[in-house]
Amino acid sequence: MLIAQITDTHIKLPGKLAYKKVDTAAMLERCVQELLALKPQPDLILLTGDLVDLGRPEEYDHLKSILAPLQQRIIVVPGNHDERNAMRDAFAHGGYLPAQRDSFLQFSIDDDYPLRIVGLDTLIPGQGGGELCAERLDWLDKTLGQKPDAPTLVIMHHPPFETGIGHMDKIGLKGREDFAAIMARHKQVELILCGHLHRTIRADVGGRPALTCPSPAHQVALDIDPEAPSQFRMEPPGFMLHWWNDGRLISHTAFIGDYDGPYPFFDASGKLID
Repeated sequence: MLIAQITDTHIKLPGKLAYKKVDTAAMLERCVQELLALKPQPDLILLTGDLVDLGRPEEYDHLKSILAPLQQRIIVVPGNHDERNAMRDAFAHGGYLPAQRDSFLQFSIDDDYPLRIVGLDTLIPGQGGGELCAERLDWLDKTLGQKPDAPTLVIMHHPPFETGIGHMDKIGLKGREDFAAIMARHKQVELILCGHLHRTIRADVGGRPALTCPSPAHQVALDIDPEAPSQFRMEPPGFMLHWWNDGRLISHTAFIGDYDGPYPFFDASGKLID
């Protein structure tokens, strides 16, 4: 099974640039073209939060129009730039998001894939940081406890660990210590997938591996400093591919764009090119 992960697309109204600099719509369109060119094609696409920039229904409409060429099922969790009800309405056709208005957008997809997928809602309306409160954590613990032998992928927006990038850690995740304790109890969790940082970062959380994914648009500046200023860079955009094969999950970062190559390592006779 091949899973594509896209995060932090920050789609605005048509014609609007993020921070008056980043054409997030055009960059997501390029990401979609990269996905369409993949061989083999992903079986599933995950969007791990900050789908749009201001949570407007019209932004979700714009997002869906850009994603329309993709034929795969798309599964979403909210980020701090999202709005629960507008997002719920936009993706109601998927059948996995809770229908009750204003409820947390948490879910499990149990029987459709060789991996169980558990989605978490870390959104605090109006704030940049996220939270897993007692209610959300209790739901997670009970949900994981229902199928202790099912290999499971947990997806969420805010990473449940400190990254060292000061301004992002200041809008990090509340409740991460309790989350780590839950992970330690549920060894069937193969991987925790996150967004928010616009970078690839790996950490261990309760004995389980956790990854953040780069954005198909701008990236948070790499500055390992508790006083790091809030800045972004136009580094190579990307997405991730997660390959579930023979009971093992392997993750790759894919860069978006036209780069020189590919070139052969060996000549026509099979000799290493020197």
